[in-house]
Amino acid sequence: MKKVAFLIGSKSDLPRIQKGLETLVDFDVPFELVVMSAHRVPEQVAEFSGQARSKEFGVIICAAGMAAHLAGAVAARCTLPVIGIPVSSGSLLGIDALLSTVQMPSGIPVACVGIDAAANAAILAVQILALSDPALVTKLEHGREEGKQKIAQDNRDLKES
Repeated sequence: MKKVAFLIGSKSDLPRIQKGLETLVDFDVPFELVVMSAHRVPEQVAEFSGQARSKEFGVIICAAGMAAHLAGAVAARCTLPVIGIPVSSGSLLGIDALLSTVQMPSGIPVACVGIDAAANAAILAVQILALSDPALVTKLEHGREEGKQKIAQDNRDLKES
């Protein structure tokens, strides 16, 4: 199975991406978590991105706030799928990060999830990896079924109260 690279712009992003890490663990998807800033260590970002495919990564998730150029900088330097998580921070509460992540030039796509939506980023990464891994397809289907059952139970609980 390919690994997921999970890059964060700062250690302070950890609380906002925790659910994404837990989701990858729940799906038994191997990952590496790395702190890497597009602005403070651009050479490291370039080197990591250029070597990601040869290091057996299948998807790269990037979480950053404010200017949030990490996902775009990675996508510009590799052809692996890149998923951006705009992180809420600063006076604009993540809107700036959302726009920085989603507005990419033609030919350099970044898949973007909602602000602080690390669990969805992880699930999207699992779906991408599942294209070549039937066991992940089964786990995804099981997760969807659990979601349906939870809604049905919530509805029953509501009617009983």
